[in-house]
Amino acid sequence: MQSEQGVLRVSIVLTVFMSGLGILFGLLAGSSAIVFDGIYELTDAAMTTLALLVARLIAAGTSGSPSHGRLVERFTMGFWHLEPMVLGLNGTMLIGAAIYALINAIDAFLSGGRLISFDYAIVYALISLVAEVGMGLYARSANQTIRSDLLALDAKGWLMSAAMTVAWLAAFVFGYLVQGTQLAWISPYIDPAVLAAVCLVVIPMPIGTVRRALADILLVTPADLKRHVDTVAQEMVQRYGFVSYRAYVARVGRGRQIELYFIVPPAWPAKRLEEWDKLRDEIGKALGDDSPDRWLTIVFTTDPEWAE
Repeated sequence: MQSEQGVLRVSIVLTVFMSGLGILFGLLAGSSAIVFDGIYELTDAAMTTLALLVARLIAAGTSGSPSHGRLVERFTMGFWHLEPMVLGLNGTMLIGAAIYALINAIDAFLSGGRLISFDYAIVYALISLVAEVGMGLYARSANQTIRSDLLALDAKGWLMSAAMTVAWLAAFVFGYLVQGTQLAWISPYIDPAVLAAVCLVVIPMPIGTVRRALADILLVTPADLKRHVDTVAQEMVQRYGFVSYRAYVARVGRGRQIELYFIVPPAWPAKRLEEWDKLRDEIGKALGDDSPDRWLTIVFTTDPEWAE
């Protein structure tokens, strides 16, 4: 359970369970807010399942195991590009679902509200709160060593859901307590108001993830990584007397793609291939982050056109 895939499996199982529970209690309580929560979690479970598949593909592509040889032959550039696609699709779907629910909440509010059974709503909110806090803390703790963007997003989602559930619980308890009092007229408006509030909180949450996913899909160069590569390359140019260099850098999900071209003076004495390989090793070590998720290409040429 201390692997990315193991934690995601637990998250998927719990999400599906809470989704079914939410839809059931939502129908029993007559609450659109709780039904939306169930559907929202079902959508999230589907996306998390897809994320788990991508994580397994990435692990298979970087393992070097002969059993994955045929798979790697079909995707020789790896599977990193799938991760930002999944994150972007996940965030976009969640934003779309929340906007649709917000429109329904406004319509219900303008139509006089909706009466619900607050006892069922309170029971569901309590169960949901315990599950969300537990899973969020577990995923965050596991991710301190795993350091996965997918797990970070998953943990954030659970803890944000828990924070919203606290608000739901307070609203449902208030609605239950005002029954039979002078404030009973507020009861029909509690469910659409809670749904609208939840949607307003949910809609902005995935925007940062979608923005970063789009940047990865479009191969936008990360400024910090480019700056580090430039520093290392410039140092190598000065140390070994190269004419210049060209650096091409991209982040694709957890993958880091770096291409370095060093322009060598034409009059340089010949070197054995072992010497060039040793120089590549030195540059790679200086760049750091020598992991299976780093795609590093280092080329030496006397012709600048090969570097353009």
